[in-house]
Amino acid sequence: MSEQEETPGNGLRRELPEELPAEQPATPVEETAGPAAEPGLTGRQRLVQGLWPPRVTRAQLIVAVLLFGLGFGLAVQVASNSDSDSALRGARQEDLVRILDELDDRTQRLEDEKQGLEKQRDELENSSDQAEEARKQTVEKERQLGILAGTVAAQGPGIEMTIEDTKGTVESDMLLDAIQELRAAGAEAIQVNGVRVVAGTYLSDSDKSVSVDGNKITAPFRFKVIGNPQDLEPALNIPGGVVQTLEKEQATVVVERSDKIVVDALRAAKRPDYARSSSR
Repeated sequence: MSEQEETPGNGLRRELPEELPAEQPATPVEETAGPAAEPGLTGRQRLVQGLWPPRVTRAQLIVAVLLFGLGFGLAVQVASNSDSDSALRGARQEDLVRILDELDDRTQRLEDEKQGLEKQRDELENSSDQAEEARKQTVEKERQLGILAGTVAAQGPGIEMTIEDTKGTVESDMLLDAIQELRAAGAEAIQVNGVRVVAGTYLSDSDKSVSVDGNKITAPFRFKVIGNPQDLEPALNIPGGVVQTLEKEQATVVVERSDKIVVDALRAAKRPDYARSSSR
């Protein structure tokens, strides 16, 4: 039952409830974990706290190292290829033609040498008297090596090149370029002004003249070269080659083919001081 309270002056009564409801306790708010629960942080600050320090596993670290190594290797390979491509891209047309011709000539000479060795092998295998056949091949090999070493005379088809130098502008490096170009074209024997050119030949400038292995030679410079004329002459006359370089120095160059070139300048056979044959 409710109690009644009389209000003085107006006779009105106000009913009071029997019991006031008890105040319910406030429900506690759960705290959220992480930087979002920290007051006063902006969205960027919470993002930074979430990303740093990074939590990297061992597997992720290994994968990252492998990817780095793969990328570095690819970068090095691309850089090396681009360097070689840029070098060829910047070359002149005559230089590219000369490079292709030299590669074709070297490939053909290697193929000929391969066929020659295979022929020798077949002859040794099929010969009834293998000892006699081996002796013949040894004598032939000795003759070939004598030609290359300059200890025996040689003859065969080839070219003669004469360089007139009235201005005195031809130097040793120009003659050396000619020798190297002839060797690259397949020259088997070379003689310059009576001096046999061999593997160890060197050229130098000496008192307004050129010295070949210590022997002074003067213009006109006469080259006698044994080899395939169809390879030797084009190698000298390619654009930007030996002939054009000498003509730019106001020298006159004449190249003639011949079916018989005689190279008779000889070099003394040198006995090695220390090397000895290991065959028994």
